[in-house]
Amino acid sequence: MNFFLCLIGLFLVPSSAFSQQEKELDSTAIFILDKMSAVIGQLHAVSLSLQTSIDEFNDHKELEKHYATSEVKLSGPNKLAIQIKGDKGHKGYWYDGEFISFYNYDENNYVTLEAPDSTLTMIDTMHETYDFQFPAADFFYPTFVDDLMENFDTITYLGQKTIDAVECFNIMCVSKTLNVQIWISNEEQMLPRRLLIIYKNEDHRQFEATFVKWNLNPTIPDAVFDFLPPPKAKLISILAKS
Repeated sequence: MNFFLCLIGLFLVPSSAFSQQEKELDSTAIFILDKMSAVIGQLHAVSLSLQTSIDEFNDHKELEKHYATSEVKLSGPNKLAIQIKGDKGHKGYWYDGEFISFYNYDENNYVTLEAPDSTLTMIDTMHETYDFQFPAADFFYPTFVDDLMENFDTITYLGQKTIDAVECFNIMCVSKTLNVQIWISNEEQMLPRRLLIIYKNEDHRQFEATFVKWNLNPTIPDAVFDFLPPPKAKLISILAKS
């Protein structure tokens, strides 16, 4: 599994050297995470809006913050569509269970690739092979909570906090290299509201994501996941990562 959004590769870094006996896993935090994961795991379809900011090093080796808004739609086990707009451009992904297409609106070019027949397998394969980035992906993995427990030394419940007038449970996960906070809404449908990741060994650069809107089990036409190249769009080829 590659952690949240496939933007940051959280679980691609080694976990700390703590033994299993030395981990501190708050039972209240694990209970809340399990409830959230169970709700998401029972969804047949979902659409959501995501606002993100990420620190990146510029040419002067200074941290520069970049912003984006993503519209994500999933349906069944093998349909995904994403629109990403931000200060680094406008991009889109379409996955129909057989092929995935990536389109760069600013450059008017695209690539279409054969893909595995399930969304989560496709995400893993395309991220590992081509470094494709899929916002909000990791919360949909059935192993999400187990992966947190395996890769962090402490998981702690910090109490209730208010995010945009919504009461949320605040959970912190800490490892040698990462500090992660997750806010989960204190509502009947316990859904992620905000995520913050701090890279402790990279000048404490940050990634933050806010879930603006969840639409649970909407009816999404299959045509939404079909990619039709715009007029004069150029078909390009891409190389797999070495």
